[in-house]
Amino acid sequence: MIKHSRDWNLTRESAQARGLDPHTPAYDVQRACGTSLTTTVQLAHRIARGEIECAIAGGVDTVSDVPIVASRGFSRIALASARGRTFGQRLAPWLSLRPRDLKPHAPTVAEPRTGLSMGEHCELMAKEWRIGRAEQDELALQSHIKAAAAWREGFYGDLVAPYAGLASDNNVRTDTSLEKLAALKPVYDRSATGTLTAGNSTPLTDGASCVLLASDAWAQTRGLPVLAHLTHSSVAAVDYAGLAGPREGLLMAPTYAVPAMLDRAGVTLQDFDIYEIHEAFAAQVLCTLKAWESPEYCRAVLKRSAPLGAIDRTKLNPKGGSVALGHPFAATGTRIVATLAKQLAQRGSGRGLISICTAGGMGVTAILER
Repeated sequence: MIKHSRDWNLTRESAQARGLDPHTPAYDVQRACGTSLTTTVQLAHRIARGEIECAIAGGVDTVSDVPIVASRGFSRIALASARGRTFGQRLAPWLSLRPRDLKPHAPTVAEPRTGLSMGEHCELMAKEWRIGRAEQDELALQSHIKAAAAWREGFYGDLVAPYAGLASDNNVRTDTSLEKLAALKPVYDRSATGTLTAGNSTPLTDGASCVLLASDAWAQTRGLPVLAHLTHSSVAAVDYAGLAGPREGLLMAPTYAVPAMLDRAGVTLQDFDIYEIHEAFAAQVLCTLKAWESPEYCRAVLKRSAPLGAIDRTKLNPKGGSVALGHPFAATGTRIVATLAKQLAQRGSGRGLISICTAGGMGVTAILER
């Protein structure tokens, strides 16, 4: 999602660099945290329609080498200079350069329409839904406990590709505790009412992930196991800036997307063996679950006669979530798809729900079945 202009055709370059047939086409999708799940859904639709037989969906993001953008003043001068035909014409624009033009603009994840970051928006959501600090820390602790257990049992062994001598992620805190989490200071609201910390929020990390999608026939002829089938998906958005009414929670779009998807699939929220809900923040997950349980919210906002109800929390992110595993924006979707597909394959059968909130007030969801 955060990429340099030189990487405008990143997927095509990646396909060629990794030895795929040079006739293989590729294209980019950008939907913040929902990028690679959106890519997965788009390609799955093309396979289902018979347009293609197989595809690779994925995403990559880095926060350790983000592009730094020049100021508008510097950009105007550089462009004016580049248009010059003679040395004098190319030099003249630089004579207007001022110290303020040299100040770069660091990339941010603030929403253009509100100026607030995702964390600040989620802090507002936590206050609206009365999600306390203790609840958030408990969910964060469980995320680390489950992720650490999954690593110990070897679950991620064949899902993570070694790189530069590293064979495992270093973000999972195997020794964390509620006491350690409680000692952390709020980050987005530093007052006494702030509840979101570095411990109960997902860390922004470097990472890449991908999944191989194919028709049953294509996989069968090549002797490749089909771990799961993507059967349904949905996308929704909320009015987080309050352009048409009361401002909604920035990360609440999955509350719309999931019930619409359930209706099309003919199932209820309780008809799942695994729930993979992206932990952008522990508070975001808790707000979403509370909204689905709320008769008032489901009636007034989702226009439903009854609440969706509660889920079995023991089925939530069984192998850890984004709070423990990290969140390279564009890579999270296919990381979750791979994790869920492997769990369903290990079970031998079942149905799993994927729910991802994104910047811009959107949500991307999907159902995998085996």
